Amino acid sequence: MSEVDARTQDINRVAHLLLAAADAVQRVFSETVTARGLSPHLARALVLLSEPAPMRVLAEQLSVDRSYITVLTDQLEDRGLVERVPGADRRTKLLALTEKGVTVRDQLAKAAADRSPLHRNLTDAERGQLDELLQRIMNGHVSTED
Repeated sequence: MSEVDARTQDINRVAHLLLAAADAVQRVFSETVTARGLSPHLARALVLLSEPAPMRVLAEQLSVDRSYITVLTDQLEDRGLVERVPGADRRTKLLALTEKGVTVRDQLAKAAADRSPLHRNLTDAERGQLDELLQRIMNGHVSTED
């Protein structure tokens, strides 16, 4: 097997493992939050709202259409988990967690983290290494060596 073929196979294997690992993490998160009565999108919205934020920012973070954020916000508001609050310029509405929302968010985040393959299968040091490697991939750091 040529060096190019071996490298291509290695990259394909690593890419496959990376996608499978992401699927496993997402599946465990979905199972965990669904068992607690929330859809994965609602739970992700809660987890992302560490501080009041405009709805458009949340839409970007969730990679969904802004109109869908209105639907999610209405559902979270109906459950007493978020509230719309005025922004600094009064034209912008921010989403803020209610006290109940903070409690639910913290419970969900802990339960999901405890069940995550990232927690169960990796040490703190290994998660740190993985984080660093994934950041390098996402930031476009490419080796100049061939």
